[in-house]
Amino acid sequence: MNGTLIGLLFGLALGFAAAFGGFGAFVAVLVLGGLGLLVGRWADGKLDLAALVGAARDRR
Repeated sequence: MNGTLIGLLFGLALGFAAAFGGFGAFVAVLVLGGLGLLVGRWADGKLDLAALVGAARDRR
């Protein structure tokens, strides 16, 4: 298992643990799963935050 998958699974598990049931839980799981995915990608070295910030700055 690579860091991206571990991060995604960890974020999803935290989301389920934090709130279980209803639309609010769905949103919590979605947000925490996305954060877990980003942390995992960063840990694997596959996420370059400087490039993302630079791309957003270039659009302005």
